[in-house]
Amino acid sequence: MGIEELRIDEPQAAAPVEEVVGLYNAVDAVDAPWSHPWTTTGLAGMLRHGWDGEPPRLFAVREAGRLVGAGELWTSEWDNTDLAWLGVSVHPDERRRGVGTALLARLLEEARACGRTKVGADAWDDPGLAAFAQGHGFERRSQAINRRQVLAEVDPELVEKLYAEARAAAAAYELVRVGGRTPAGMLDAVAELTAAINDAPTDDLDIEDEVFPPERVRGYEDAVLARGQRLYRLLARHRETGVLAGHTIVAVEGERPGLGHQHDTSVVRAHRGHRLGLLLKAGMVRWLHEAEPQLETVDTWNAESNDHMIAVNEQLGYRPIGRAVQYQRPL
Repeated sequence: MGIEELRIDEPQAAAPVEEVVGLYNAVDAVDAPWSHPWTTTGLAGMLRHGWDGEPPRLFAVREAGRLVGAGELWTSEWDNTDLAWLGVSVHPDERRRGVGTALLARLLEEARACGRTKVGADAWDDPGLAAFAQGHGFERRSQAINRRQVLAEVDPELVEKLYAEARAAAAAYELVRVGGRTPAGMLDAVAELTAAINDAPTDDLDIEDEVFPPERVRGYEDAVLARGQRLYRLLARHRETGVLAGHTIVAVEGERPGLGHQHDTSVVRAHRGHRLGLLLKAGMVRWLHEAEPQLETVDTWNAESNDHMIAVNEQLGYRPIGRAVQYQRPL
């Protein structure tokens, strides 16, 4: 059993990425059959650009030349510089033979080597995955729900009703549509707004607030577009002061334009209590109906303790499809 780091920016990287796609899809077929399959384009984009310009490192486990496991090591230099986030995937046919243990040991070694003192990992809420995590010293710290909105099942009249009610409660605000990259003149204000996501529940996770300078926001937008997705950001702006009070973001896949992914939705604390969350989310449904009429589904994630945003999402037809657990341990 050998473990190697894959350099996916090299010319010969296409074949290994295709192998990892096959592995990840085999894993999801067992652990999360509701998940949309990975594509080579989507995975290559994530491995090259990450979420906001900080790509992960990828490690492969081979046995007799066959890929049996893959691991990701995610770190950031913007914040939480003592933390590494890990991903461990083992082919269902190769489990309980030490592949995951060997891969995890390598990832922990690499995390130590880059100065991290604690690590975290996500796993679907499954007894076998929980036993593996806990057997290696990880503690359950939070859990999140994956919900999906099937747009064909969303009543347009209900969306209009909710939008009208929220607009009446938020008469002091206007909605501003920004497709693609944020205009340079708005970038500083959007960066300041983005930090509102730090008010979302983190339960018992040992993490510090994220920081969002304009360069990081631009890096996020560049990464989404480089992954072949179209980006839609809807802003709530206070009419009298011009201050940005909230936003919601959806990315639509270019390769599979029926699939959308909800990213950040947040409202600045000083502007809460005006139903801006519902106004933004309903407004986004209306915008996407115009701009992306072929869109079929939008997936979102919320901490299970985030009652307010879950209530907004459920009004708009989002339904639970899976639960993931966040684990942590010190190094």
